[in-house]
Parts: sequence; structure tokens; C-alpha cells
Amino acid sequence: MVEVFIEEHSGEFHKTDVWKNLPKQVEYPTFNKIINYLLESVKIAVDKNGKICWIHNPDLLRRYLGREDLKIR
Repeated sequence: MVEVFIEEHSGEFHKTDVWKNLPKQVEYPTFNKIINYLLESVKIAVDKNGKICWIHNPDLLRRYLGREDLKIR
């Protein structure tokens, strides 16, 4: 639910605004754990203004992983 909301509203809300606008209320400590997981798994990023942006793009990742010139040697 949190992932879907952030993906649909990428770059619109700050962390607390995302929490307040979720369709169902989530406890704030649980919400913090979800946000930390999404940050560590590089699915979201926080811009210089503190707004949360969705950055996960599996199609782009697959395309780059398939390129021989980008392999680690």
C-alpha cells in the first residue's frame, strides 16, 4: 500500500505527508520501517526538498544488466 501510494504520487509529498495521506492508517513506527526498507532497497529516494520520489525501474535495470559493455570485470 505504501509503495503504490509513493509510486503514484512520486515527488509530491514529504515523509509525514505521505503517512497522513495513506488510504489506510499505518502506525508511524511501522511506516518508518517501510520507508527505511524502500530507501535501502533503492526503490525510493528523497530529494533536496525532502520529498519522496519513486526511482525503482525494473525494465531499465534489466536492460542495463543485459549489456556486455557494462559488466564488472
